Amino acid sequence: MRILTRYLIRAHVGPFLFALTALTGLLFLNAVAQRLESLAGKGLTWDVISDFLYLSLPHTIALTLPMAVLVAVLYAFSELAANNEITAMKAGGIRPQRMLLPLLGVGTIVAGLMLVFNNWILPEANHELKLLLLDINRKSPTFSLREQVVNEIRTDETGDTYWLTAARIDNTTSELFDVTIHDISRPLMHRTTYAERGIMAFNEARTDLYLTLFDGVVYETRRSEPERFQQVYFDRQILPLRGVGNQLERGQGGADRSDREMSIGMLNARVAQLETQAELNREDNQRATVMAVRQALGLEATPSSTDPPGAGTPSSTLPTTDDLPMVPLRDPVTRDASLMTRTRASTLGGVHEMMSQVRVEIHKKYTLAFACLVFVLVAAPLAVRFPRGGLGLVIAASSGIFAVYWMGLIGGESLADRGLTPPGITMWVPNIVFTAIGLLLFRRMGKEAATSRGGGWEDLAYTIRDGITRPFRRRGAS
Repeated sequence: MRILTRYLIRAHVGPFLFALTALTGLLFLNAVAQRLESLAGKGLTWDVISDFLYLSLPHTIALTLPMAVLVAVLYAFSELAANNEITAMKAGGIRPQRMLLPLLGVGTIVAGLMLVFNNWILPEANHELKLLLLDINRKSPTFSLREQVVNEIRTDETGDTYWLTAARIDNTTSELFDVTIHDISRPLMHRTTYAERGIMAFNEARTDLYLTLFDGVVYETRRSEPERFQQVYFDRQILPLRGVGNQLERGQGGADRSDREMSIGMLNARVAQLETQAELNREDNQRATVMAVRQALGLEATPSSTDPPGAGTPSSTLPTTDDLPMVPLRDPVTRDASLMTRTRASTLGGVHEMMSQVRVEIHKKYTLAFACLVFVLVAAPLAVRFPRGGLGLVIAASSGIFAVYWMGLIGGESLADRGLTPPGITMWVPNIVFTAIGLLLFRRMGKEAATSRGGGWEDLAYTIRDGITRPFRRRGAS
C-alpha cells in the first residue's frame, strides 16, 4: 500500500505544479496589467517595481492554490481512469475509495498550510502593497491634489514651496478651477496668484509639472518695501514646478489596516472592540432616553446614580396623570429625543455592520483553506465517474466548479456584510454543498467502467449525452 500511496501522490505533483504556475501566471499578469496605468511613466526604480510584483503575488496565490488542487486531482484521476489503471487496482482487491485516502491526507496538509498563509503572509503582503501604492501615488501631484484644501507642493530641484487651492479638480482632463497659489519660498516677498482655471501637464519623464493658468492676476509685495504693491493681470501664464515627481518617499502611507490586512488574532480583537463600542452605545441610548422622559415629565433630568428610583422629587409633589400637560408631537423635547435616538440607532447599526464584515473576513480565511480538502473530495470521484471526459472534463469541470463556488462565496459575503445573514452560515454554504456532492459521488466511486483512452471535447460531449439518454434507452427496452 505504501507503493500505491507514493504512486498516487507522485501522479498529482506534476499536474498540481503546472496548474499552480499557469493559473498564477495568468491571474498575476491580469492584476499587474490593471496597475500599469498608475505605475507607467513615474520614473520608478527597479527595486520599487520588483517590490510591487513581489507583494502582488500572495493575493493571486490565495486564489489559485485551491484551483490548482482541483485541476490536479481531476487531471490525475482522469488519466488513471482513461488508462484503466483504476480498473486494474480494483481487480487487485483495492477499493477505489481507498485510493482517495492518501489524497485526503495531502489535502488536509495543503489546507493547513493555506490557513497559515492566509493568516500570516497574505495580510502582511496586502498591507505592505497598500502602503507602497499610496507612496507611489504621492509621487505624482496629479493624484494627490485634492479639491477645496490647501495642497503643499515642493520642488526638488529649486527647493520652492507652493500652497495650491482649487475649488474643483477634473482628473480626467487635468483641469483646475478657481485656482489660488501662494508662493512661500521667499520669506522676504509675498506672491499670490489667482486664476479662473488651469491645466496640469507633465513632461515625458513625468518629473516636472507645468501649470498653465488662464485669466488671472498676480499680487506681489516685499517686506523691505511695504509701501510698494505690484499687481499684474494675465490671460495665460505657465508656472513650471520642476522635480515634483522625481523622488519616491517610502513609508508615508500610514499604519491603518483594513480587514484584509489583519490576521485572525487582529480580527478577533477588532470584533471585541466593536462589541464594547456597541454596548457603550446602547447604554448611552438608554440613558439619554430616560433623561428625555424625566425631562418631559418635569422631573430632575440627571438623578444621582446612588439615589433610589424617584429620589430627587418628593412623592407628594410627583405629578399625576391628570396634572401632566398634553405634550404635542412636535414639542422640542420629543423632537430632540427622537432625533438623538435615531442617530444612535444608526450608529449602532453601523457598528453591527462593521462587526459582520470583520467576522466575514475571519470565516473567509478558514473557508478558502478548507476548500482544498473539499475539491479533492469532489474531483476524484467525478473524474472516475466520467472516465472518457479527458482534458475536456478537466477544463469544463474545474471552471464550472470553481465559478459556482466563487459566486456562492461572493454572494454569501455580500449578504453577511450587510448583516442580512450570519457570517458563520453563509460563508460555509459553498463548502457544505460541495462536500455533500463529494460524499454522494464518493459512495458511487466504485461503479466506474473500463474504457480506452479519452481526452477530447468529443469524449466529454459523448459522456454527457450518454448519461442523459441512458434512462430513455432503458425505458424503451423495457
